[in-house]
Amino acid sequence: MSVSARLTRKSGSSFTYAFRVLPSEKRRAIYALYSFCRVVDDCVDEPGGEGEAGLRRWTAEVLRCYAGKPETELGRELAEAVFQFPISRSCFEDIVSGCRMDLTVKRYATFEDLRLYCLRVASAVGLAAIEIFGYEDERTRGYAISLGLALQITNIVRDVAVDAARDRLYLPLEDLARFGVTEAAIFDAARSPSDPRPPAIDALLAFEADRARAHFLEARRALPEVDRRAMLSAEIMGAVYQSLLEEISRRRHPLTLPVVRLSRLRKAAIALRTVPRVYWGR
Repeated sequence: MSVSARLTRKSGSSFTYAFRVLPSEKRRAIYALYSFCRVVDDCVDEPGGEGEAGLRRWTAEVLRCYAGKPETELGRELAEAVFQFPISRSCFEDIVSGCRMDLTVKRYATFEDLRLYCLRVASAVGLAAIEIFGYEDERTRGYAISLGLALQITNIVRDVAVDAARDRLYLPLEDLARFGVTEAAIFDAARSPSDPRPPAIDALLAFEADRARAHFLEARRALPEVDRRAMLSAEIMGAVYQSLLEEISRRRHPLTLPVVRLSRLRKAAIALRTVPRVYWGR
């Protein structure tokens, strides 16, 4: 088994169900892309992750991949992917730039500030992925951008407690002010549950969930009919994450650990239901 396949399966990501519907060469490439995203994210999130030094090391490895001279096992798999598929180097540069923001930025004043972060760490991944999936209509790039935003905002709503433990808050400060919620209130709620919780926190989190829903809808509207089948994997990702978002909302947006997750069986069922919807509109 390749190193990227091992990393992908070990992660337990919801995306693995989407990757399984791909033919082998595309699956190998998407595994390499996903694994790259994981290792650079680990540089800034995990103890001993090397921080800036790790980001520079992987940026250099990307350059070597495009030159056909990778030095790591994952780099060799990534080099094969960028040789087979027209993935822009800027996608990898944006992903690294987004992860670099996590080293220095702990708060986001506005949604526009947060949007830049999401475009880098999520939409750039989507733009790379659709080159692997294959597409005909340029509007599919807009689909990838919107879906990336939807997925990342869902992650933010889910991971408030995880991020709080790292002294990070991705909920825009302008949104907190709009609902009269303080940073301290969010961090207190993430550390220890209180019931009833201040209604303003519930309203804030419902607002953020609605923002994710709006981007899911935007993505759905942006996907050209000609590329629907090619985007089956992306549509499975979206369907799993939309179900996750609704499960979070059903549980009233819990802020404490463990974070809300869907069972493997449920994710597999969602993937199976998505296939006939994408192929035959059922």
